[in-house]
Amino acid sequence: MVKLDKIYTRGGDKGLTSLGSGARVPKHDTRVAAYGSVDECNSVLGLARRHAADDGVDNGGAADAMLARIQNDLFDLGADLCTPHEDDPKWPPLRMSQAQVDRLEAEIDAMNANIPPLTSFILPGGSALSSWLHLARTVARRAEREMTALAEGEDVNPLAIAYINRLSDHLFVMARAHNDNGAGDVLWTPGENR
Repeated sequence: MVKLDKIYTRGGDKGLTSLGSGARVPKHDTRVAAYGSVDECNSVLGLARRHAADDGVDNGGAADAMLARIQNDLFDLGADLCTPHEDDPKWPPLRMSQAQVDRLEAEIDAMNANIPPLTSFILPGGSALSSWLHLARTVARRAEREMTALAEGEDVNPLAIAYINRLSDHLFVMARAHNDNGAGDVLWTPGENR
């Protein structure tokens, strides 16, 4: 269990930070960048949740509960990423699971069942909740790019990459669902301003 009684330690004042394994790396390390973007995505979802109850289609808190589960998963993902794979770790690391990926897929399918197919790309926007979800989606995509860059040189849990890939799809569909099931989507008009 985590216990933090002192927030600053001065341990990072020279540009290094500790991984879950205890190893010290530069704060600009690819691994740190990846879980930093996961943390940023989580923060954006915290802002999105402020609008879930005001959305009018929250179905008794379903959107907020879904986002709360995702926020918890993102802490799991950060823990997975901050702990490099070791042959004989001191304790078993927390890793993302297939069940977490499967849950996102089931939620995507349920939300998408009521949304007409896309006939155009959509611009991020619409309701306040949808706008924040689109922002979270783009941060998730950045995290995915950083995770796949990390995976080129180090072992990364394949389920971690599957989760972040599925999450951006989930946030896209959820944004459409909260734009009146796509009716409030802002459509891209190619070349409109040429």
